[in-house]
Amino acid sequence: MSKEAAQHHQQAAEHHEHAGRHHREAAKAHEAGDHAKAAHHAHTARGHHEHASHHAAEAAKSHVEHHGHK
Repeated sequence: MSKEAAQHHQQAAEHHEHAGRHHREAAKAHEAGDHAKAAHHAHTARGHHEHASHHAAEAAKSHVEHHGHK
């Protein structure tokens, strides 16, 4: 695996972890009745998911380029 692909995999994993934390915080806030805070955490989680998807796609692209597949 190329260094670039490994970095993208690592970044994707980190964004997934952050998204999970924000989803848990959103659930806690929702249960506490703080809907504004829940919405904030849900929105932030979505952003982390989008970044994770981006890095996963970049990792896949890097694998293809590294192995010469078309």
